[in-house]
Amino acid sequence: MEKATVFFTDFRTKAFGDGLPSKLKKMIKKAGIGEIELDGRFAAIKLHFGELGNISYLRPNYAKAVADVIRELGGKPFLTDCNTLYPGKRKNALEHLECAWENGFTPLTVGCPILIGDGLKGTDDVLVPVQGGEYVKEAKIGRAVMDADVFISLTHFKGHEITGFGGTIKNIGMGCGSRAGKAEQHSDSKATIDPELCKGCRTCYKECANNALEFDEEAKMMSVNQDNCVGCGRCLGSCNFDAISFGFDAAVKSLNCRMAEYAKAVLDGRPNFHISLVVDVSPNCDCHGENDVPILPNLGMFASFDPLALDQACADACLAAKPLPGSQLADNLAQPGFRDLNDHFCNSTPESEWKTCLEHAEKIGLGTREYELVVVK
Repeated sequence: MEKATVFFTDFRTKAFGDGLPSKLKKMIKKAGIGEIELDGRFAAIKLHFGELGNISYLRPNYAKAVADVIRELGGKPFLTDCNTLYPGKRKNALEHLECAWENGFTPLTVGCPILIGDGLKGTDDVLVPVQGGEYVKEAKIGRAVMDADVFISLTHFKGHEITGFGGTIKNIGMGCGSRAGKAEQHSDSKATIDPELCKGCRTCYKECANNALEFDEEAKMMSVNQDNCVGCGRCLGSCNFDAISFGFDAAVKSLNCRMAEYAKAVLDGRPNFHISLVVDVSPNCDCHGENDVPILPNLGMFASFDPLALDQACADACLAAKPLPGSQLADNLAQPGFRDLNDHFCNSTPESEWKTCLEHAEKIGLGTREYELVVVK
């Protein structure tokens, strides 16, 4: 496979000159977003709206810049993300939209509608075949994401406590999975029901096609027959009381590979383009209700038609940077006897691992790790 082209611009601006949103517009135009046929087409812009309490997510200004360019090219952009697996502030569309609004994402501020990709309860998904999938044969992807004619990812490149970093592949693969899809990626276990949270409403019962949910008439409580449960996750969205859960127990390699296969399911067969901003590189995911100080400096904005090359370029730029004093990464490196892994992400969170994701993505044909970097002034 030939080298991919990755475009880059830094965060420097001149006094009284154009701001960063304008610089982002210029960069993605140079990167060739105009080569996509956008006239009259629905364009999904996938990004993370940030959990309440976290303020390291991408500012709405960047999303507006991308939406503006798509509109200039005749497209019909909308911002989207899918509901979360865990019971935070983004587990259903109502709370998710409220969270997005509180974090500054409204149609007025971003210049386009905002849709939650997997519907009200995170159950509105479609089964999408994974060509060449080894871990997943059919991915559960939010319906609105798959209904779009064109797919654009806008990623906050940051650290992550499990996958080393959260980049483009994670933004697409994990982010576009419905609640059941996220469960499939994260978990090797089956559903469990917390008896203290279960209200005995039986709403979940009709969602199970495997006779795994059993209602105790005397206790007025639902339970899971582990022999019948197949771990499909369909019951998750039906419970309004967060009584049903799945473990986050998939091995990191398995999680990474499933995530890459989900990303491939999202992208195959339609035009796609990818943007990644290495800014506010927090040690953990934007799903956290807090954010620690950045582990690395703000490095720049990247764009490519190849999501894998984009992740590799961002990772390489981060690995070449110096850790920021006072960060989790710097504190770890300063510990007596700390084993330096020569990898900023693994040094920040030693139990994390990211390389298997990129290796598997290349193996299944998601892109190439070889790239040429073009600098846009």
